[in-house]
Amino acid sequence: MKVAKCFIYILLIVVLDKAAAQEHITYKRSNTALSHKKQANRSLMKTTSLSLPFFDDFTGYSLYPDSTKWVDDEVYINNTMCVNPISRGVATMDALNSTGIPYDSFNNYNFRYADSLTSQFIDLSVHSPADSIYLSFFFQPQGNGFSPVPGDSLMVYMHKNDNDWKLMWVIPGTSLQPFQQVMIPVTDTTMFFNGFQFRFVNIGALNYSDAVWNIDYVRLGAGRNMYDTAVNDIAFNQNPTFMLNDYTFMPYRQFMVNPAGERAATFSDDLRNNYTTTQPVTYGYTATELTTNTPLFVSPLSNTVAPSGTTQQLTYSTYTNTIPLGGLYDKVVYENKCFIQSAGPADYAANDTIVCDQVFDNYLAYDDGSAELSYYLNLSQNFSGTLALEYHLNRPDTMQALAIYFGRQAPPPTFKQFSIVIYNSLAGVNGNYQDNKIYEQDYITPAYNDSVNDYWVYRLDTPLALPTGTFYAGILQPDYSDTLYLGLDANRVGGNHAYYNVLGQWNSSQIQGAIMMRPLLGQTIPGTAVKEITTGTATTWDAFPNPAHDNIRLKFTDNHNANYIITDIAGRTVKQGITQTGTDIDISNLVAGIYFMRIAVEGVWGQPRKIVKD
Repeated sequence: MKVAKCFIYILLIVVLDKAAAQEHITYKRSNTALSHKKQANRSLMKTTSLSLPFFDDFTGYSLYPDSTKWVDDEVYINNTMCVNPISRGVATMDALNSTGIPYDSFNNYNFRYADSLTSQFIDLSVHSPADSIYLSFFFQPQGNGFSPVPGDSLMVYMHKNDNDWKLMWVIPGTSLQPFQQVMIPVTDTTMFFNGFQFRFVNIGALNYSDAVWNIDYVRLGAGRNMYDTAVNDIAFNQNPTFMLNDYTFMPYRQFMVNPAGERAATFSDDLRNNYTTTQPVTYGYTATELTTNTPLFVSPLSNTVAPSGTTQQLTYSTYTNTIPLGGLYDKVVYENKCFIQSAGPADYAANDTIVCDQVFDNYLAYDDGSAELSYYLNLSQNFSGTLALEYHLNRPDTMQALAIYFGRQAPPPTFKQFSIVIYNSLAGVNGNYQDNKIYEQDYITPAYNDSVNDYWVYRLDTPLALPTGTFYAGILQPDYSDTLYLGLDANRVGGNHAYYNVLGQWNSSQIQGAIMMRPLLGQTIPGTAVKEITTGTATTWDAFPNPAHDNIRLKFTDNHNANYIITDIAGRTVKQGITQTGTDIDISNLVAGIYFMRIAVEGVWGQPRKIVKD
C-alpha cells in the first residue's frame, strides 16, 4: 500500500514509554464490520422529497445511515469511534469506503475527496429566505481514532437549482476536541426549490485512512436563528458496559460453573443532559433471555438530577437470575435494555433506550468486536517476538481454534508468517519460573475477512484439551517476519491480559485496550485460513553472506534443483529462477534494502528468510 522506502510507517506512531518501546498502536486501515454487513439492494434515492424539519442523531443499530434520510452509505454509523457524543450514535467519516476498504490503496500520500453523507431531496419550494432556515450539526475530529492532519478537512455543501453545489462551511484537520456545534443559514434563493440537498464531505490523506471526523445531531429547520443552539434532549450517549467481571464474552458452560465470580457487581452507561437547565431523570433496565424470551429481571426505578450540559454515569446492580444450562454448547444471549424517562417536552425519545446483549458463545473474549486502532510489536533484528493473552477456564474444555482480527497493512501479508502458540505458564508471570509451551502450529499467514465476527479463524491441527485454570494463547513472529497489525478495541478499560516477549523476557502490555484474539472452545470448528506451507517436509536452507553486496549463495541439504523467488518489502517479485546448493545468485542489480527470499525443492516451500542487500 505504500512505496518501499516509506515502510517506516510515518504515521504519528504512539510509543508509550521506554519500557514499552516495542509496543505500538497505529491506524486500523480497514473496517471489516462494514465489509461483511453491506446492505444488499439498498434503495438510496427516495422518489418523494422530505419536508422540514429534518433531524437525525444517528440513533439506531444499523452500521449505515438511515436510507429514508440519506442518499449515500459511505459513512460508518457507530457508537465506538466517538468521545462523549451528544447522543448515542454518530456518523464517522474517514478515508475508508462503504465496504471498509481504503479508497485508494496505492497512492497513499495523496489527498482526495473521501466520504460523503448526502441528504435525501428536501422540498424548500414552499419556503423562502424569510423563513430563517438553519442547518446545525455537531462535529468532532479524531474521536477514538487518529486525528485528521491539517491537509484534511471537513466540508458542508448545499445543492442549488442549477445543479451546482455550493461550499458553505469548511474546517481543516486538527486533534481531538469535544463536539462543537455549527450553525449554517440557508439564504441563497437558488436553494429554495423542490430537490434541495445538503452534503457532508471530507478530504483525507489516504495514508491516514483512519483520520476520523464524527458528526452528530443534524437538524435543518425553519424559524431558527444563529443563537438557536439549544439541544433540548436528555439521551444515552455511550454503550452500556457488559455484565461480566473480566471477559466480555465466554461460553455459558464456563459461566455457569462460577456465575458469582464471573458476574460484575454492577454495570453502567452514560447519560447526557443537553438542556440548558437541570433536569430530573427516572431510569431503570430490564433483562430477557432471547432464545426462550424468558424474563430475567426488571429493575426498580431510580431517580437522579442531571445538571445542565453534563454527562453522568448511571450504575445498575447486576441481577443474579440465570436460566439452566441446556445443551453443553448452546449459545445464550441475555438482552439488557436500559431506559430513561425524562419530562422535557421536546425530548427526542429514540435515544432514551439502549440495548446491550450479553452473549455466551463458544469463545473467550476481552474485546467487544469493534477495532478502533491497530496494535503491533516492533521486532528487533534477528529476534522473534511473541504475544500471548491470558485466559482462565472454570472447567476443562477443548480449544479448537484461535480467531484473530488482523488490521490491513502494507506490505501485503505474503512474508508475514506467524505461529500459533499456547502455554500453560510464562516465565516471570504469575509466579512461574519458566515457559511451558503446550502447543505450536507454524507457517501461517494473516488474512483479513471472513463471515465469523470479522475475525479469521485458524483451526488447530490437533484440538487441545485444556484443564481448569490459566492458559496463554497467542502468536509468535519469527525473526524474518515483518510487522503484523492486530485489531485493538480502544474502548476496553482495565487490564488487557496481554504479555509480549521480544528480547528474551515477558513484559506486561502497557497498551490501553483489548487486543482482538479469541480462543474458540468446544466442538469442532471450521477454519477460514489455509496453511500456506506443508509442515514436516519443508526444505531447510540458509543464505550467505547476509548482508550481501553482489552475490548471495544458498545452502540446502537436498541435491535437487531449487526454485527461488526474491521479493521486495512491498511484496513485488524482483528476481526469480532455478539454482542449486552452493551456487551464487547475482543480486548486484538490486537496490540496497531489505528483501524476502523463498525456495522450493520438488514443490515444497521452505521457510522464508529476510535478505539484506548492502
